[in-house]
Amino acid sequence: MEMPDDFFIPIPLETTNITALSPFLVPQSHLGTPGMFMSMSAFMLFTIIFGFPLNVLTVICTIKYKKLRSHLNYILVNLAVANLIVICFGSTTAFYSFSQMYFALGTLACKIEGFTATLGGMVSLWSLAVVAFERFLVICKPMGSFTFRENHAILGCIFTWVIGLVAASPPLLGWSRYIPEGLQCSCGPDWYTVNNKWNNESYVIFIFCFCFGFPLAVIVFSYGRLLLTLHAVAKQQEQSASTQKAEREVTRMVIMMIAGFLVCWLPYASFALWAVTHRGETFDLRMASIPSVFSKASTVYNPFIYIFMNRQFRSCMMKLIFCGKNPLGDDDDTSASGSTQVSSVSTSQVAPA
Repeated sequence: MEMPDDFFIPIPLETTNITALSPFLVPQSHLGTPGMFMSMSAFMLFTIIFGFPLNVLTVICTIKYKKLRSHLNYILVNLAVANLIVICFGSTTAFYSFSQMYFALGTLACKIEGFTATLGGMVSLWSLAVVAFERFLVICKPMGSFTFRENHAILGCIFTWVIGLVAASPPLLGWSRYIPEGLQCSCGPDWYTVNNKWNNESYVIFIFCFCFGFPLAVIVFSYGRLLLTLHAVAKQQEQSASTQKAEREVTRMVIMMIAGFLVCWLPYASFALWAVTHRGETFDLRMASIPSVFSKASTVYNPFIYIFMNRQFRSCMMKLIFCGKNPLGDDDDTSASGSTQVSSVSTSQVAPA
C-alpha cells in the first residue's frame, strides 16, 4: 500500500485509510504507549535544559574573555553554534511533538526541522573532525614549519558549513526527503522507502560514507598520530613525572573524544545503513527513534567533552556565572586540560623550543 508523499510508517497497518493515521493529524498511539512518548519528550527536555545554557555560555565566554579567542578555539565556538541550531530547531520541536504524541506542527515544520537538525548535526559532526585535524597539524607538525593562523581556523569553520549544506540540502531538492521518523514525532531523511523517485538508498550511502565514515577516519587517524607523537616524547623523558602525567591525561581525553563521537553518531548511522540493506524487514519503531534522540543529545555531550574539560573555558564560565569568582579554584593561566591541553603539550613537551 502506497503512503502519501509527506510521511511513511514502516510497519504493517490494519487499515485501508492510511491518511487517517497521518502523523500530522492524529496521535500515534497505535505505534507506542503514552509512557514511551512521554519518556522521549522528557529526554528531549533534558537536552534543552542542559544543552542550551552550556552552548550559550561557550559563545558568551569567548566573546567576553580575550584569552579564549585563540585560533584553536574557533572551531569549538563553531561547534557550539551548530549545537544551538540543533537545540532550537530540532530538540525543541521533538520535545513538543513527543509530548503531543504526533507531529502537530505540520508538514512545513517537519521539513524545516529535518533540514536544520541535519545541517546543525553535520556541522557539529564535521567540527569534531576539524578539531582533531587541527590538533594533529599543531602537535605532530606534518608540514614542518607550517604555522596555524587565524585564517586557517576561519577556513576550517567555513568548511564545516559548506559540508553541512551539501549534506542537508539534497532532501529539499528531490534526493531523498524529510519525513517523520521512528515514532513519527521528529523529522529526518527518509531511510525506509525503496525503489521510488527519491533514490533514498544512494543518499543514505552518501551520508554514511561522507558524513560518518570519512570524519571518523580523520578523527581516528589524527588522534592516533597525536598519541604516537606524545608517547615518543614521554619515552624520551621517562624520568619526567609531568611528561608521563601529560601522556596519561591526553590518552584519556582522546579516548573520551572518540567514544563521545561514536556514542552520538554510531547508532544513527548504523540504523540508517541497516534500514537500507534490510528492506522489508520489520523492526521496533523505538529502534528508529532512539538513535535520532541520541544524535540530538550530542548537544550536551560535546560541550562537556570539548569545553568543560578545557580548564580555561571552565574557569571563565565559572567566573561568568559566579560574578568573577571561581568556586572550583582552577588556575586558568596554567595549561588547559582536554583538547587545549593537547596544544600545551605540543608547545612545551612535544616540540620544545
